[in-house]
Amino acid sequence: MPVTTPFFSRTFYLIIGLLMLSLFSQLASAHGMSEAEKLSIIEGGNLRYMWLGATHMLSGYDHLAFVFGIIFFLTTFRDIAKYVTAFTLGHSITLIFATFNAIQLNYFIIDAVIALSVCYIAFANIDGFRKYLNINPPNMMLMIVGLGLIHGFGLSTRLQELPLSADHLLLNIISFNVGIELGQISALALMLILLAAWRKSDAFKTFSLIANYGLIILGTLLFLMQMHGYEHSTNPEELRLPQERSQKADTDKVGVAEDELTDDRQSQWKDSISITIPDLDYTEYKLYMDKGAVLEYSWETEGETLFYDFHGEPEGDTSGYFKSYKESTDSKANGTLTTPFAGTHGWYWKNDSNMPITITLNIKGVYQRLDTEMEMP
Repeated sequence: MPVTTPFFSRTFYLIIGLLMLSLFSQLASAHGMSEAEKLSIIEGGNLRYMWLGATHMLSGYDHLAFVFGIIFFLTTFRDIAKYVTAFTLGHSITLIFATFNAIQLNYFIIDAVIALSVCYIAFANIDGFRKYLNINPPNMMLMIVGLGLIHGFGLSTRLQELPLSADHLLLNIISFNVGIELGQISALALMLILLAAWRKSDAFKTFSLIANYGLIILGTLLFLMQMHGYEHSTNPEELRLPQERSQKADTDKVGVAEDELTDDRQSQWKDSISITIPDLDYTEYKLYMDKGAVLEYSWETEGETLFYDFHGEPEGDTSGYFKSYKESTDSKANGTLTTPFAGTHGWYWKNDSNMPITITLNIKGVYQRLDTEMEMP
């Protein structure tokens, strides 16, 4: 006998509400992994990559929406296994290949295409090709593999933001991918349970139309958001208020003045440290400083650019909290820091090139060098 109790209706709307809340709570941080995630795995092993892969898939609403669309009308284990495996093979191929070869694409563009893939699978589910276009739909298996390849590029852009080890690169990639699959299996199991229960209801046909049209609307909104993000990523000044632009201009002027004075002050540096980062690798350099201590610094490469994050971590903190002072990609930087708390302060540099890069770091102030454990006056 069909199940039509209000319980299923209430359960369904509760789940949809929670999913939408989760979606919009993550929109602000949908791109890129946080510096906390990057730093947390520096001393971790491949289990950490696996964990990040699983959590990334479980929070990847665009990937999950696509999987949900794939399995929506599948009822046999054979069909589910066939199509999900096709998607898995597709995204695994490009995840491994693009990361191993350091192929980087604009993540806004990739995520915009992934959003369109959500629209596509939902449009196919409502038989839109025949209803609205009067054509036969493309081969679903080939489309899922092809769209899976695109999803893999999206996953690779996230993985390449992590401090990957040149010596264990393939193992890092495989661990992350295994985590992705574990997260996908967990989400898939929940989806199948919910769909199996809902199929017993007389309202399933109505629900299927609402759900798939909802996926089309969701995919369209995500596409527009990603394209908006892409536009402002290529024209970042458009995001600044006039006052912020003025402040940025003043900051840039100060930076130029400091660069001009660097040579004159070279003899005044208390420490000059040479740091070499191997190709496709990363390094950190930290100082211990008390609260309110002043550090003056200047570092540069021989012209090669590096991603860097200048940050601090409070002494005794176990939550993983850190404060980022400046994050950018450049071949040099200089400035002055007055520490907001006692703890370690310094730089994380990532070398994405295929050659070693040497940094010359000049510093002066009141600090303790952690590489020599020698307290400076």
